[in-house]
Amino acid sequence: MKLAIITAYPPSKVTLTEYGYYLVKHFRLQKEVTEIILITDKTSEEKDLSFTEEGCKITVKECWSFNNYLNLFKISRVLQQTTPDAVLFNLQFLKFGDKKIPAALGLMLPFVCKLKGIPTISLLHNILEQVDLENAGFTKNRLLQKAYGFIGTTLTRFVLASDVLAVTISKYVGVLEKKYKARNIALVPHGAFETPPEPDYSLPKGPQQIMAFGKFGTYKKVEILIEAVELIRARTNKNLEIVIAGTDSPNTPGYLESIKEKYRHVDQIRFTGYVAEEDVAGIFGDSAVVVFPYTSTTGSSGVLHQAGSYGKAVALPDLGDLSILVKEEGYTGEFFNPTSSESLADAIQNILMHDAYRVHLGMTNYKAACSLPMSAITQMYVDYFKAIQFAKSNGFSLDISEVAKKTAKVHQLATVEQ
Repeated sequence: MKLAIITAYPPSKVTLTEYGYYLVKHFRLQKEVTEIILITDKTSEEKDLSFTEEGCKITVKECWSFNNYLNLFKISRVLQQTTPDAVLFNLQFLKFGDKKIPAALGLMLPFVCKLKGIPTISLLHNILEQVDLENAGFTKNRLLQKAYGFIGTTLTRFVLASDVLAVTISKYVGVLEKKYKARNIALVPHGAFETPPEPDYSLPKGPQQIMAFGKFGTYKKVEILIEAVELIRARTNKNLEIVIAGTDSPNTPGYLESIKEKYRHVDQIRFTGYVAEEDVAGIFGDSAVVVFPYTSTTGSSGVLHQAGSYGKAVALPDLGDLSILVKEEGYTGEFFNPTSSESLADAIQNILMHDAYRVHLGMTNYKAACSLPMSAITQMYVDYFKAIQFAKSNGFSLDISEVAKKTAKVHQLATVEQ
């Protein structure tokens, strides 16, 4: 199978870059995949393909750019030239731009693939029906929110033109099936990016690092984290460092600079800026607690899966998709009220003051991450592609439920092997 993967890819700063990296890294090892056509955004530096000493051939086609009005046509041209056997889209609503027209045109691509007759799966990381538009930085205007809802519904129908629309959270399946009467929705878990050897759960010497990771400024705000750590410092003699790992959200440029200025009087705050892939393990490995300072959620959390992979204790709000992930995938942590810095301080302090508890949380999260390795996730996608191709060649409709039963067995086998 010659598989085209359409995604942002490191060193790109566009959303879902990391997930795209691990999709490629693990698809290349699937025996059914003979070549990957990586259709990705343009970057000034070379793409990170340091893992290609094994696995299938990878052909990179840099042809699109964030907010470019011609992305639809450029990607379509590459698909025409490379003639893939199947296409996988790694999507969310602002994948191709944060301006309305380029974002919308990009999301029409699954429909274009349908017209071309190419077996297509779209992985949609968030659905607009479950996004708080105000908190996510779209708009506070109620009329505009209704307009976004209408546009989102229309664009979702274009994405639903895919042979299979994959989502990572079970709730999304029900929402899409009910609203759109769709029968091509598949639940494919997010998966853990890496499952390194089990850590020893010890911490480096020096201050205990309290870390938040991501793109900040919309529904991820670090004020509550800084104020919570200041409360803990006032209560205890703990030597703590606050680590803000990541960049501004595209919707809130300048946010972290404003935070630096606002909290310049606070000691031991480190802003790492963009974290390159090779530095991610160190950032997580050195952390005592990974904090999720979220006011809402917009899909499955890659950061939670990463924290689990590195055996980290987490403090997170019990809301939305994070709550669902914890219940469905076996993660755990200390929960806090997302509007209360005192509640977050209590959660972090409870972990820091009881080291055996910190280790227990880390071990539980590591086990949860190991139960969903990316190798099993990419195998699920291969199974769906094979089913799509079989159905097309024999002239009948794909039965999602039957394929889902098989992929569930793959998941169970992977869990047993781990």
